[in-house]
Amino acid sequence: MAEEAAGPEALSVREVQELVRRKDELEAQIKACYAVLEGQKGVGMNEPLVDAEGYPRADVDVYQVRAARHNVICLQNDHKALMLQVEKALHQLHAREKEKQAKDEAEAQAEAMNQNPSLPQPFARVNAVTPGSPASISGLQVDDEIIEFGSVDTHNFQTLQNIATVVQHSEGLEDTSSLKLPLWKPNIRLILLLLLM
Repeated sequence: MAEEAAGPEALSVREVQELVRRKDELEAQIKACYAVLEGQKGVGMNEPLVDAEGYPRADVDVYQVRAARHNVICLQNDHKALMLQVEKALHQLHAREKEKQAKDEAEAQAEAMNQNPSLPQPFARVNAVTPGSPASISGLQVDDEIIEFGSVDTHNFQTLQNIATVVQHSEGLEDTSSLKLPLWKPNIRLILLLLLM
């Protein structure tokens, strides 16, 4: 059985289709043998071929019935073995397709990650938000990652004092009492407008 020795790489859709075609042929042959048995007064697979006195029945062709029964048994054994091959082949084919799909998805993800290297990196993560504060009112939440705070970003951030300085400079401005705050939420880029009070 070369098909069993070969790995899932050697299996193709065409080979599976060939196995299914052979299965259909076996089923047609089995059906033809059963038709022969039905044509012999419906003796089937288990009816006796001798009369009550032990002589061969005269109303059926005993040789033809025995040959048809033998063929049915052989063909059913072949069918059973072939069905195991079909099952194994389908499992291999679907496993390979699933593996290919997972690989394609991983490659697509890697490609997407490589296409977005210019996205700004966050420089801080929010640990706490005071209820009722301008940050809370604006929608800032714990674990949000801050990309930019006014003029402070990854390139010039050193300490939290940088952020405090931006807030102090923004408080006295008459033309604006808000501050843009780009940040990352899990899988979402968001820009909050922080209202200074």
